[in-house]
Amino acid sequence: MSFAQVIPLAFVMVAGPQILSSIFLATSESWKRNSALFVFGASLSITTVTTISYLLGNGASDGGSDTPSWLYWVIIVLLLGAMLHTYLTRGQSDPPKWMGDLENADGKFSFRLGFLLLGVFPTDILTSLAVGAYVSGQGESWFSIPPFVAVTLLFLATPALIVVAFGERAEVWLPEVRDWMNNNSWVVNEVVLALFVLLTASNL
Repeated sequence: MSFAQVIPLAFVMVAGPQILSSIFLATSESWKRNSALFVFGASLSITTVTTISYLLGNGASDGGSDTPSWLYWVIIVLLLGAMLHTYLTRGQSDPPKWMGDLENADGKFSFRLGFLLLGVFPTDILTSLAVGAYVSGQGESWFSIPPFVAVTLLFLATPALIVVAFGERAEVWLPEVRDWMNNNSWVVNEVVLALFVLLTASNL
C-alpha cells in the first residue's frame, strides 16, 4: 500500500468525532495523560480490525494463486457503506452529547473512547476492514498495515502535539480547526473513498 494511499485514508479515519475528541482532550485538565491513552486505545482497535480483515482476506485467497474477485467486491461494498454513512451524517455541526464529558475525562474514559471510537465507529470500522482486505488482496505482507495505523495515530495526536509546541496559543487555533473539520471534512472523505473504490474496481 503506497504512502499516497495511506495519508488520505488515515484522514478519513480521524475526520469527525475522532479529531473533535482529540481536540477536546488536548485542552482538558490532564491533557497529556488523556491524549496519550486516547491514542493508545485507538492504536489497539485499528490494528486489531485491520489485522482480522487481513487474515480473513488471506484465508479467502489461500485456495488459489489469484485473489478471488469477490474479495474486491467486499472491499467496494465496505467503502460504499462508509461513503453512505459519511453523506448521511454530513452537516451535523453539533457535537455528540457525550463530548461534554471530555472536559472532565479521566485516563480510563480516554482509553475506552479511543478504543471504541476508532474501532466500532461505522466509517472507521468499514475503512479499517477495507484497508486490511485490500492489503491482503494485493498480496502484500502484514507490514504494509502499520504505516496506515501510524499515520492515523499521528493525525489523532496532532492536537496534543500542537499544544506542546505552541502552548496557550493552541487554545485559539484548535477550536477553529475543530469547526472547519466538523463542517467540511465530509466532502474530503467522500472524494478519498470514491478514489479508493475506483482503485479497487480496477483490480476486477
